[in-house]
Amino acid sequence: MKIGLLSDTHGDLDPQVFSYFEECDEVWHAGDVGDIEIISKLKAFKPLQAVHGNIDGLEVRRECPEDLHFTRGGVKVFLTHIAGKPPFFNPRVQEILREQQPDIVVCGHTHILRVLKHQNLFYLNPGAAGYYGFHQVRTLLRFDIVEGKLGNMEVIELGPSRRY
Repeated sequence: MKIGLLSDTHGDLDPQVFSYFEECDEVWHAGDVGDIEIISKLKAFKPLQAVHGNIDGLEVRRECPEDLHFTRGGVKVFLTHIAGKPPFFNPRVQEILREQQPDIVVCGHTHILRVLKHQNLFYLNPGAAGYYGFHQVRTLLRFDIVEGKLGNMEVIELGPSRRY
């Protein structure tokens, strides 16, 4: 299974996302969507797993929960917007990790691309795909889940943020 992962679009969905994620089986959005139309476009394109972020309004919050827990290819996934980072997850996320024991934590919020393994937990933050924020380059992640393992992790650069 191939996954396309993005976050922090803040109302701007670069058309390049559709070509980069064309071969993906699913798209995951880790919050700060910014506009319900982005959810509609992504759902029309591929199966979507999406959570809301701290900047999202009522329409996005009605459509996208704060947290999602699901399994893909034998991998337990926890998708949320604000998590912190290993080993300094925020207290709410620490409790969820103890209870759910996922294999992967996926989040956004920081606009900083990070792929880490901490103990037996993978941490994925795709950075920011939108223009708003302090990041200099807009980024996505694309990867495979095969027989309970992550593989072929790719960082995709969409181009510069408008600020720089």
